[in-house]
This record gives sequence, C-alpha cells and structure tokens, in this order.
Amino acid sequence: MSFMWPEMLLTLVLVPVAITLYLWLLGRRKKQAVRYSGLGLVREAMGRGPGWRRHVPPALLLLALTLLLIATARPSMRLVLPSQQRMVVLAMDVSISMRATDVEPTRMAAAQAAAREFIEAQPASTRIGLVSFAGSAALVQPPTFSKDDLLAAIDRFTFQRGTAVGSGILISLQTIFPDLDIDMRTVDPLTGLRDSRQGMPLGSEARDAKPAPPPPSEPGSFKSAAIILLTDGQTTTGPDPLAAARLAADRGVRVFTVGVGTDKGEILVGEGWSVRVRLDEDSLRNIAKITGGEYYYAGTAGELKKVYQELGSRLTLERRETEVSGIFAGLGAVLMLVAAGLSLLWFHRVV
Repeated sequence: MSFMWPEMLLTLVLVPVAITLYLWLLGRRKKQAVRYSGLGLVREAMGRGPGWRRHVPPALLLLALTLLLIATARPSMRLVLPSQQRMVVLAMDVSISMRATDVEPTRMAAAQAAAREFIEAQPASTRIGLVSFAGSAALVQPPTFSKDDLLAAIDRFTFQRGTAVGSGILISLQTIFPDLDIDMRTVDPLTGLRDSRQGMPLGSEARDAKPAPPPPSEPGSFKSAAIILLTDGQTTTGPDPLAAARLAADRGVRVFTVGVGTDKGEILVGEGWSVRVRLDEDSLRNIAKITGGEYYYAGTAGELKKVYQELGSRLTLERRETEVSGIFAGLGAVLMLVAAGLSLLWFHRVV
C-alpha cells in the first residue's frame, strides 16, 4: 500500500493522545469514587456494572478515528478491478502460411476456433471489430455488439498471399480512431500521415482545416480499446510493423500479440513454389513492448485457446493502482455510528 499524501500520516499521533486521555479520565473517575466513606453501600446501590462492555464504544470510536486519519493520507493499492475496455479489435493473419499443419488441424482452423471462443466469452458491453491481413489488410467486420456477425465474418476467411503485419496494426488503429488518416503506401506510417490541407483552395484553411492531431500519449494509457494481433509469419510486404506499433503507442493503444506455430515451422509447397514458414517471435515481442501490451506464444491449438482465455480475463479484469481512501472513510463512519448507538444503549440502561 502507498499513500498519495503520506505527510498526513503524522496526524496518527492523535490516536495515542486519545488513548492517554481516556485512561486519564478512567483514573480520575476512580479517585472520585474513593471520596465516599461507604464504598460497600455505593456498590450495592449501583448494582453490578457493565464491566468490560463499557470500554467497547470508546474502542470503536478510537478505531474509527484511526481509519479516518488514514483516509486523509489517500491510501492506494493494486487491486483487480473491472476494466474500462469498450472495444477490442481482432487482427488475424490470413496469409497462405496459415495453411501449415504444425498446429492441428491447421493454424487457420485453430485460430478461428480460439477466436470464436474468445468472442463468445466477451461481455455484452464490449464491441469487437475484426481485421484480416495478408499482403494487405481490410476491416472485415466493423466494431459491433453482434456476436453472430463476428462469427460469420470469421467463417468467411480466405487465404491470400503475403504477410503485412504493419498494415494489420494500422487498419486496426484506424478502426479505433476513424479520423486517423494514414498513407498505407509508405514504409514508415509515422512519416506518411496525410496533410488534411492538401488539395484545398487558398484561403479555405481556416474554414475547413481539421484539428491538429493530439500530442503523443503514454504507451498503454488508452484503456477504452485494445488490439489483439495474431500471426504466424514474418512480414514480407507493407509498412514497417515496428513503426506501426510506435504510432499505436503514440495513441496509447496496447497491442497484444499472439504468435501461432512452431519454432521449426513447416515447408509449404504450391504450384511451382515451396517456402518455409516460421514464426518471427522477436518482432512480435517488440510490438507488444513498444505499445505496453504483452506477447503470447501458442504452439498448439490447446495453448492458443488458453491464450485467448487469458486475454479475455485480462481485458475484462485488470490489476491497477487505485485509491482506497473511500473504503477507510466509509468503515470509519460506520464504526462511529455503531459506537454512538452502543453508547446511547448503555446510557439508557444505566439511567
């Protein structure tokens, strides 16, 4: 536990002061009782006292005071709380290398099955978008609450040539920020942002110019959306995936990367061609690191399903630092009310 205002903890010196004052009052009461000449008569008249129970209300008040003083220091701690996630974009590789059978029955079939389970497990309040990429990327299902539409879009996947991981990231980012205008033909998307004033008549800038893009955010700071990128191969075309990751990091969007396949890979044979397809884990790790996400490896269909289950819980519940001063203040107030009620009850019984 940490404190946002640790200097306020100095007020806890009031607790031993209150204990000392209470003990002093008890001693003063005993001294006054000694002045009576007939103590036996006094005890007989007063009857059997409440004993230790008379100390319960002061003890509760003391505990309430301690909690309230701690609350003034604004304590915070890491707790597992519901995430503010409102949109998840699944970017899935549909390149020919996904036909490989080192993940049974095929990489594509295993990825589709895991994605279906992930979608079914998401809460109804989360919108999910679907991006497919190979030599280019496309938004095949805009963010929606309809799980049936998402499952139907996954079933329509077809294999294509090439692997453009950077394009998959950029299209996913544009899905989250529709106003983000990127020239996909450039290798580095950071230098390929289009100027919204190009082709505009002179003197029309003030009337039609779009607002300037916001300053870069801290990586991982945008908690309302996230990208899950699944691929099995190396980038062969399109924008630099690390530059695309830096653009996502500037917007605060986390990219969780999932590598599917085996280290050895597999040799795919076609009509007059053959190629070894293997997983580029270093690139996927760097993408996740740049954006504040995480990298997951899935070498089998079962592992891939576990990865999606972990991602689902990660996006629904997250461990973060949060202020808990309200909890201390609320408990202090409750204890104070209980102590007041017990004091009144004890007073009426004595009177």
